[in-house]
Amino acid sequence: MSTQDAAEALQEDRHLLERSGTAERVAGILRQRITEGVFLPGTKLSEPAISTALGVSRNTLRESFQLLAHERLAIHELNRGVFVRELTADDIGDLYAVRRLVECGAVRRAAELAELDLTALGQGVTDGRKAAAVEDWLAVGTASMGFHQAVADLAASERVSTTMRQVLAETRLFFVLTENTRGFFEPYIARHHKIVKHLERKRFDLAEQALDRYLRDAEKQLLLAYQRKGTAGG
Repeated sequence: MSTQDAAEALQEDRHLLERSGTAERVAGILRQRITEGVFLPGTKLSEPAISTALGVSRNTLRESFQLLAHERLAIHELNRGVFVRELTADDIGDLYAVRRLVECGAVRRAAELAELDLTALGQGVTDGRKAAAVEDWLAVGTASMGFHQAVADLAASERVSTTMRQVLAETRLFFVLTENTRGFFEPYIARHHKIVKHLERKRFDLAEQALDRYLRDAEKQLLLAYQRKGTAGG
């Protein structure tokens, strides 16, 4: 996505800053746009374009960049500017270890709660299917991010949900490695649906097992894609 297109996308978020133009809110918007694939790994985060699009000062924006750097989503390069971070094979393994802990733990926690709202999970499946029907694979990826955030939200813990938002934003940085094809994305939609069905039947053990397999398979697939990219680049 070009700098101009990204800036236009950010203009849609400007209303979110009407009450408070804090660096945390700006960082939240940029984090979400990274999760959605608007800003890809290696993309320069243009100070002039972003500050104009969101209507915030350069100082506020720089503070938000520092927050993103602390979250390992951005990196400052001397005399060049701030860029969306590019991750390594070690990052893939670490992120998926964290995801298994958070998401599978959220399912176990959900089993202890009196109420279980699966609306957001179902919406993630529906959004994924709709996007796949028109072969919008970027949108399928975004729907998948929404699904997994909803899994973490089952824990009914703001700390868990906040952790997951950061982890998913980092995970999205790897999507640049994937092939935007039906063969890559569509099987995951079916697996999302299977997890929801287990949860609907209150089979939390089966939901956790399916989720664990899903995350391990996704990790292997991304590691393979990373290795292929390295071979091609070398």
